Amino acid sequence: MSFVIATTVDEALAALAAGARPVAGGSDLVVGARHGKAPLPSDLVAIDRISGLDCIEVDDNGACIGALANHHAIEGHAVLGARWSALADGSALVGSPSTRNVGTLGGNVMNASPAMDTGAPLVVLGAEAELVSAARGSRRVSMAELWTGPGRTSASPDELCVAVHLPALPARSGSAYLRLEYRRAMEIAVVGAAAMVTLADDGTIAAVRVALTAVGPTIVEVTGLSGGPVADVAAAAGAAASAQASPISDLRASDAYRRHSVGVMARRAVEAAARRAAGETIPVPLNRAVGIGAAS
Repeated sequence: MSFVIATTVDEALAALAAGARPVAGGSDLVVGARHGKAPLPSDLVAIDRISGLDCIEVDDNGACIGALANHHAIEGHAVLGARWSALADGSALVGSPSTRNVGTLGGNVMNASPAMDTGAPLVVLGAEAELVSAARGSRRVSMAELWTGPGRTSASPDELCVAVHLPALPARSGSAYLRLEYRRAMEIAVVGAAAMVTLADDGTIAAVRVALTAVGPTIVEVTGLSGGPVADVAAAAGAAASAQASPISDLRASDAYRRHSVGVMARRAVEAAARRAAGETIPVPLNRAVGIGAAS
């Protein structure tokens, strides 16, 4: 086994080209190995000391979040919380405080779990992952293009995720993420839903996107939604979410329970996103603001 510590992107790319796998916080890779899901790779390159990959930059064109930005930084970032609230909602629900301080957005994205709390928010916000390789340079891919199955991505073994890009949202837009959970910490979503809406001048919904957590092999984006009165769109989103979900039954919930619950989460996410779009301040994470989850 070899272990290399990279201090530049070029050093990391050279190690990847030689067959190493990147590791930053290790909150997915190491825990998965300890639980017997997969052995640790024989060759690793640590990327946590690469300067600049933890940056969060915001301007009129959108936001660039470095792959090493951790969930604590995202949940507490005032501009991300105000403009791209769903992502802050999701990051604030990841694991425990210690997990959020070491777990990175890039690691979350490249781990490709259909139960990740940042996944559905990134989809509805139109995020793109920036991938870099020594041989082919840089490219951007949408989340739908990136995630191909549980724990699988379309990235080549020699590509490194260096950033996640969020486009600027139209005026009168808001987003929200909610998950069903049995406890308040160290929890994995039973189901979850994110919504992004843009309001028309009359207060109705002009545009809407909804994506679902833990009800398919990848994050599921709900199709066939259109604008209209908030209550009508929220109800339609809930019905469509339940219909389009393809959950499994396991020790945590049955498929029928998940199918019903994800519809409830989708309806509530649309309602909350519309409230934020109208200018209402709802604290991050939305789960705590609306009382979802076990009592603390």
